[in-house]
Amino acid sequence: MSKLSKRKKAWGALVDPARKYPLKEGIELVKQSSSAKFDESVDVSLNLGVDPRKADQMIRGSVELPHGTGKAVRVLVFSKGAKVGEATAAGADYAGGEELIEKIKGGWLEFDRVVATPDMMGQVGKIGKILGPRGLMPNPKVGTVTLDVGKVVSSIKAGQVEFRVDKAGILHVPVGRASFENRKLEENITNLVETVKRMRPASAKGTYLKTVTISTTMGPGIHVDTGSFVH
Repeated sequence: MSKLSKRKKAWGALVDPARKYPLKEGIELVKQSSSAKFDESVDVSLNLGVDPRKADQMIRGSVELPHGTGKAVRVLVFSKGAKVGEATAAGADYAGGEELIEKIKGGWLEFDRVVATPDMMGQVGKIGKILGPRGLMPNPKVGTVTLDVGKVVSSIKAGQVEFRVDKAGILHVPVGRASFENRKLEENITNLVETVKRMRPASAKGTYLKTVTISTTMGPGIHVDTGSFVH
């Protein structure tokens, strides 16, 4: 029997795919089903009752996870003058202008998030075809096109994550690591769900938060009772 089929057999004894678990129990099961030799990422999938083809139902934004994701995030800031120093002081890994754009044109992509001041967006647009498909293009809707680069860089470093609903109306968001304490995962997940709930479009009909599923990188999806998030 392969390692994967052994894992699946173990998961089958542990997780009932037809059941929706209370959040605390779901987190416990996620941790128990983590069997990889590395510290797996814990991810949440939210299936929303929206039609992303409609502009007013495109759910996109960012959330500050109280305990971060457990992953070091490399931040690049496109800026000029004093803003370069402000970005660096706040913890940006790279800050600058034309020289960074040229470097990216040459194939360099050693960063995870990108922030830009408004006056740089004309130049940043030149590498939109490189940054866009990778989800790295700065965008005012998620606060990454801003004059307040110091504050945004600090937020990202502290655990802010971006999210955007896909064509099927699903958000996929990392919320921590399998090694996190249960309480920290619970607080991160609750913060994410509450943030997304507040973004419900007025035009969305029927059930908005359809399903909540949590999983590790290599583990099974565990369905969480959406009633866990009713306050």
